[in-house]
Amino acid sequence: MAAVKALFNLKILFLALMALMLIGVAGFHLLEGWSWFDGFYMVLTTITTIGYGEIYKLSLAGRIFNTFIIITGVGLVLLFFGAATQALLEFELQSVFGRRRMDREISRLSDHFIICGAGRVGRSAARGLAREPLPFVIVDTDAAKLARYSEEGWFTIIGDATQPAVLRQAQIERAAGLVASATTDATNIYIVLTARSLSPTLNIIARASEEGAEQHLITAGANHVVSPYKFAGNRIAQTFVRPHVIHFFDAAMHEKLPFDIREVQVRAGSRVVGRTLEGSRIRQEMGVVVLAIKGEDSHMRFNPAPDEVIQAGDHLIVMGEPDGLQRLEDTAAERA
Repeated sequence: MAAVKALFNLKILFLALMALMLIGVAGFHLLEGWSWFDGFYMVLTTITTIGYGEIYKLSLAGRIFNTFIIITGVGLVLLFFGAATQALLEFELQSVFGRRRMDREISRLSDHFIICGAGRVGRSAARGLAREPLPFVIVDTDAAKLARYSEEGWFTIIGDATQPAVLRQAQIERAAGLVASATTDATNIYIVLTARSLSPTLNIIARASEEGAEQHLITAGANHVVSPYKFAGNRIAQTFVRPHVIHFFDAAMHEKLPFDIREVQVRAGSRVVGRTLEGSRIRQEMGVVVLAIKGEDSHMRFNPAPDEVIQAGDHLIVMGEPDGLQRLEDTAAERA
């Protein structure tokens, strides 16, 4: 904040100097009849205290006017350079102490997400997490790119995500997940290998540019692999074939509508564990529709029947209004 104020003061002083120069040029032109360039040259040598002497002999009025230019100009120049020095110092201090403060906050992170790669995919992942909002830190070697993200209040680390020390700095041991979103498949494979060696149970999602890289990333330890180009091609085809379905999911996931689609995990001890969907009264009491159920060790069951039994650890894919969804999340997490 102080640096911003110093920069504002610097701009004001610069404008004041420009205004004084215009006044001085106009004054010498009107009082002494000098050309515009001679007037400019006189003002410039005066306020910079170079002291070459008068271009032409000044009249009394010209000398009085020049006295005003000297006093005001020298004062403004001194103030300008003082403000410039202050702004540089404050920007430098803000950068140093801001980085230290961010490092301290990163060291306290837990159940957060690490995004390795600050490109378009990484940026989109970060924005999605920020909307929830969920804590995350972005790791990249490009300091200039990360500086723009820091301005948004996002945690950043300048470093190579293939190096164990950098991932430890991002607190990988306490992280909930990691995204390997570098621009090359080879780099992402190295990131996944390093991350998996440091955290055997970490949920890792990797980006793949080439189809052949998907299996390599899975072998390296990625839990899920996403191919942006493959996804984009399939999305284009589906938009042609099922435009209204695509619009529905876009609206549900990105727009502010009266309903939302969420994933809710059922904890052991919740009152809905061991009950059927109908017996749990999720739809009747909370107005929430269960679209699918994914068990910990089973496949996804779409459009489950009313007599489907809810087990501890199940992930319910549900749709409903935010209040009802929040009640379901509380019920699924609390003990009976």
